[in-house]
Amino acid sequence: MIGLLFIPHMAVFAVEGEEEPLKNARSGILIEVTTGKILFEKNKDEKVAMASLTKMMAQILILEAIEEGKITWEDKVTASSNAKNMGGSQIYLETGEVMSVRDLFKGISMASANDATVAMAEYLAGSEEEFVKMMNEKAKSFKLENTHFVNCTGLDEDNHYSTAYDLAMIARELLKHEQILKFSSVYEDYLRVDTKDKFWLVNTNKLVRFYEGADGLKTGHTDNAKYCLAATALKNGMRLVGVVLGEEDIKVRNSEAMDLLDYGFNHYKVKLLKKKGEAVGSIAIEKSAKKFVEVVPVLDISVLLSKQDEMKNYDMEVVLDEVKLPIKVGTIVGKVKVKDQGKTILTVDLTVSENVEKQGFIEMFWDLIKDMVTG
Repeated sequence: MIGLLFIPHMAVFAVEGEEEPLKNARSGILIEVTTGKILFEKNKDEKVAMASLTKMMAQILILEAIEEGKITWEDKVTASSNAKNMGGSQIYLETGEVMSVRDLFKGISMASANDATVAMAEYLAGSEEEFVKMMNEKAKSFKLENTHFVNCTGLDEDNHYSTAYDLAMIARELLKHEQILKFSSVYEDYLRVDTKDKFWLVNTNKLVRFYEGADGLKTGHTDNAKYCLAATALKNGMRLVGVVLGEEDIKVRNSEAMDLLDYGFNHYKVKLLKKKGEAVGSIAIEKSAKKFVEVVPVLDISVLLSKQDEMKNYDMEVVLDEVKLPIKVGTIVGKVKVKDQGKTILTVDLTVSENVEKQGFIEMFWDLIKDMVTG
């Protein structure tokens, strides 16, 4: 049993007496990523068209497939006529053109390319329809009750909708895949390098160039959704996500998104309790090659603070699950609960610091001998 760790941090209070952001947006939300706390919201649960913010869920599925070894960045994907004919934002794939997963993901992340998204959907699931089923299943696994996908691109269709809150949660899940920022933070790049068809990519999210700390995440625009943006930025160790939906003008969208982020950074901060991967304790596992293994959080353990807060003590409790060998890094083995006067205010999953294999026959034999001698 691992004991409680007593760690000081501060309480959070609402900001009052200030003009609220998002005057023009139909809906929107601002969250702090580590805790998931809502700092501001406007019509956060209203179901609306979401345009290419849809592609955040597609990006999650692609990154999961890469992390699980189902595909690689260098895999070659052949574009279908269906992908070529998507229209809207695109990188102008030709039927039969072969492009790497890496370059297609660049096209999705920077240019919001519909053709690249469909090409990846077909590569992963066999068809866009099957891929959309995967997207909806993933939404259910995130416990999102107000999101439904009909396509993987965000083009306007009946019954294709989400909310500011759900999109913020999708963005939060996407940010758990650190590779995303290596693409979404880049302002310009090229495809088809060293060919006569070299193609210049410019990020549709101008905040990555003009807003300090901005490094993602996804833009969108259709007639029904109007101008939308899920923006993320990191300053002083605090990452925020702001979702802005239903703006009439792209400049107003960008301006209100920056105002929303400013609102959060001006009034809040986070206190880091434990870094991702930093040990919070160790466990003994029977019949394993290692007698003890450290348990570590899969995310930073932080507490959201108002800038007016004063220090006080909180508790951090580790609760472990029953585990079966072998255990790979990333496998959830328990949770750490941050508590305020006995009330849990934050829970973060724990994994092991290194892979744990089953004990070999020789090790098991010698352990048996030792038990006989000492017993």
